[in-house]
Amino acid sequence: MPELQRLRLDHAPALLAFEQENRAYFAASVPDRGDDYFAHFDARHNDLLTEQAAGLHFFHVLVGGEGEIVGRVNLIDVADGSAELGYRIAQKATHQGLATRAVREVCALATADYALTRLRAVTTLDNIGSQTVLTRTGFVPTGETLVGGAREIHYTLGLVRRDRETGTAVADHL
Repeated sequence: MPELQRLRLDHAPALLAFEQENRAYFAASVPDRGDDYFAHFDARHNDLLTEQAAGLHFFHVLVGGEGEIVGRVNLIDVADGSAELGYRIAQKATHQGLATRAVREVCALATADYALTRLRAVTTLDNIGSQTVLTRTGFVPTGETLVGGAREIHYTLGLVRRDRETGTAVADHL
């Protein structure tokens, strides 16, 4: 089972391979990253790590047994106890429950390690798989918008920090 890891510098080659191998698959449901993303990948990767170190974002990858990346789950635009969740799973790794498991793990990290109290997410109306992952993990739809001709559904999830030993809710996040 792939392991969720916080993004590091040494993930760069495997992450680039993941993005290149799945580019057409991802572009079918989300806007393509464009050629510039791939041409300047190393610089972009370093920038993301700098932003992560500053607490602006928290990036995670799902790493398989051979060191290959099969998914990523990110918390971006961290501010005021809130962040936006985004994720993508390699085409060869879909329909295995990896996205649901990874989102649950990141939600736990969001409260325990990052002190977040609310997460947001957005998906397109035709992305049933993503909608399923979000509802399975407790996200609630809050509205729809029309962006570039595509209908997007917005979701939110309130987080409650729990004591690691007892599992009881901690009052400062209630």
